[in-house]
Parts: sequence; C-alpha cells; structure tokens
Amino acid sequence: MNDNETIRFDDLDRAIINNLQGGFPLVEEPFDELGQRFGIEGPEVLGRISRMLDDGVLSRFGPMYHAEKMGGGLTLAAMKVPVAEFDRIADIVNGFDEVAHNYERDHAFNMWFVVATETPERIAEVIAEIEAATGLSVANMPKIDEFFIGLKFEV
Repeated sequence: MNDNETIRFDDLDRAIINNLQGGFPLVEEPFDELGQRFGIEGPEVLGRISRMLDDGVLSRFGPMYHAEKMGGGLTLAAMKVPVAEFDRIADIVNGFDEVAHNYERDHAFNMWFVVATETPERIAEVIAEIEAATGLSVANMPKIDEFFIGLKFEV
C-alpha cells in the first residue's frame, strides 16, 4: 500500500481487533465461532484479518508465547541509529526471524525491539549477527522481573 491509498477500516474491523485482543477461541473451527460473535461467516472474519494485515492496519496476527517457559530466550534490545539510516537499519533488523515489534523512540537509543529465540544462548548470537549486519552496537537489556499488566489497545 502506498501513502496515497486509503485504508479500508470499518466498525466491524474495529470490533474484530478489540475482541481478539482478549483471546482467540481454541476450538476446531475458530473463525466460524468468531463469525457467530460478529454475525458474519467465518471465512469473512479470516478475510478481514488478512486484508488488515495486507493493508498495514495490523502488523501481526498470532499468539504470544512465553519463550522462557518453552525453553527459549527473550530480551529487549536497543540501538543508536543515525536518523538518516533508520529505515534501512530497521529493514535489516526486521529481517531477522527472531525480532518482534521493532519501534522508534525519541531518545539516543532510538530503535527498540524484542529478540525471542529458541534457546537462551541464541540471544547473544542474534545480537552479534545484527551488529555484523548493521555495523552498529546493540544494547542487550534482559528482563530481571516480569509483570503481567494485561495490555490491550482499544481501537
């Protein structure tokens, strides 16, 4: 989608997004169950989610896993990226399968992202690979304590 196109987003899309942030039905036909909630057919729910992903309304659709409980690793990372290079570096960083929800901040460390790996040891490897690919240092900020706050973004 380019900057001149209008994103198609209606009240039903909004209801789907808001509803799915509270959980996903773990049944044989989850989209049919969701369709019943919204008064539409299951394939339309799936089609709307796919369209919102394609249009950039949603950046991802899928479960959130607790990597450490599954034997994996998880860390918050940040980089000081020259503003003129931000988009190029973001493309490189986002190209790593282990990187999730990369975002920009108004700070000396202006690029922040989460690294989730299959093993705790892989975190250091991915960080080294990102540093090699970008030529920039990555600050590794592993979690010390975990707090669940149930974050939900109403749209």
